Amino acid sequence: MQRASVDGDTRLTYPELDERVNRLATALASRGVEPGERVLWLGQNSFRVLELLLAAAKLGAMFCPANWRQSPDELAFVIDDLAPKVVVWQEEEVGDTVRAGRQLAQCDALWVRHDDDGPDGYEALLASGEPDDPGTAVASSDAVLIIYTAAFGGQPNGAMLSHRACIAQGVVYGHFTGTTADTVYLNSGPLFHLGTFMNALATLVAGGTNVFLRRVESEELCRVIDAERCTGAFLVGPMMDQMVEANADRHFDLSSLRVPPGRADVDAMCSPDESPWAAKPGGYGQTEAVGMMTFTCIAPDAIGTHGKPSPLLQIRVVDDEDRDVPVGETGEIVARGLTVMNGYWNRAEENARRQRGGWHHTNDLGRREADGSLSFVGPKTRMIKSAAENIYPIEVERCIAAHPDVTECAVIGIPDPKWVQSVKAIVVVREGTTLTADDVIEHCRAHIASYKKPRTVEFVDSLPKIGWGVDYDTLDARFGGGNYPGGRTRSA
Repeated sequence: MQRASVDGDTRLTYPELDERVNRLATALASRGVEPGERVLWLGQNSFRVLELLLAAAKLGAMFCPANWRQSPDELAFVIDDLAPKVVVWQEEEVGDTVRAGRQLAQCDALWVRHDDDGPDGYEALLASGEPDDPGTAVASSDAVLIIYTAAFGGQPNGAMLSHRACIAQGVVYGHFTGTTADTVYLNSGPLFHLGTFMNALATLVAGGTNVFLRRVESEELCRVIDAERCTGAFLVGPMMDQMVEANADRHFDLSSLRVPPGRADVDAMCSPDESPWAAKPGGYGQTEAVGMMTFTCIAPDAIGTHGKPSPLLQIRVVDDEDRDVPVGETGEIVARGLTVMNGYWNRAEENARRQRGGWHHTNDLGRREADGSLSFVGPKTRMIKSAAENIYPIEVERCIAAHPDVTECAVIGIPDPKWVQSVKAIVVVREGTTLTADDVIEHCRAHIASYKKPRTVEFVDSLPKIGWGVDYDTLDARFGGGNYPGGRTRSA
């Protein structure tokens, strides 16, 4: 019988998973978890994340997997902001930080340790429930999953995603990624991030198998892929490098894993992924829309850099008065449709602003191209204002990155007493070459409007990163950036 989830020695079929979820749901209900209540997860990847999501779904409650990598102060903020009825937490590896966050928080909740086999642990809680479905009336439009976004306005915000949104995205994303009942997906990325959770949802909706890995270590990653015959996994460049090194002697059979072809060392171990997503992965997305909002694989030859809209969404590009801007001009990306969030938890004013007119305002800038495709330009909150001119950092970055002696670059805005802001470029020079600030400035002057060129240039050995992206807040702090019209922040 098809496995629903695998986590170490725990191997559950779909009927077995359903019975456990029923027991968990009825046990949570007996502890006061009613429709609209919240359940918080403070731990690493586990099959229990899936069980808690499904139990919350059966009760009309909301489940939130929080970022366990946060500081105690940050965890305390989430605990108090979410005000959960139940917190399920982990001792191993993260317990000290979680306990410190709990001591700082004021929220009164039931705390259940999931890696405790005693009478107060997760399994004991689950065993106290009944095996029958709780039978709670739940609407498809009700929120079921809360994911906290990166901070804007000085604090993180929990995007409330509905049953309908999660299922719909799972179906569409699963279609593009080739997810079927035969899929065995390895949840090796963090489940507090939709980059992983999108795939888990797609696998669940398709009736495939979700495999959970608590933390990523290259040899264990290879062992699990081999043992479970995983067909997909959340893997980024450094993880792939480590896998290649760990499996240099071909001790592990990784042929079940499908990856986009292109790296000879990986291709030699794995099988080619022939899905539309693998042929041209990516697009534009936000947590607030359960991940992807546009897909490059829909129209591989599109003019726009970020593809065309998901069939679940309408997307427009508007000015400050919410009027559509002409094709080719930059404005704010707005969207509406099945996958758009219900709103942010406990943020009435922000919801009124971001959902005005029945459209989700992304706080991101984009450009509609002549063929209907979209080009993402950059976060609205990081637009640089120089006198009366709006300067979009990504346009300047693309220009600088085209210089043959530049490896990577980033652009920030520096407060300027006369012009509001001026442009500063931070540049990593290609090894073995020499480049001056004047070289960079003149290169920009030759290729883009003169007012967009950087006034100053800093050279560094590398750019600070968050995940795959540049950490612009760190660059602002180091080089004096700020005074952005929308406030200094990263995109959600």
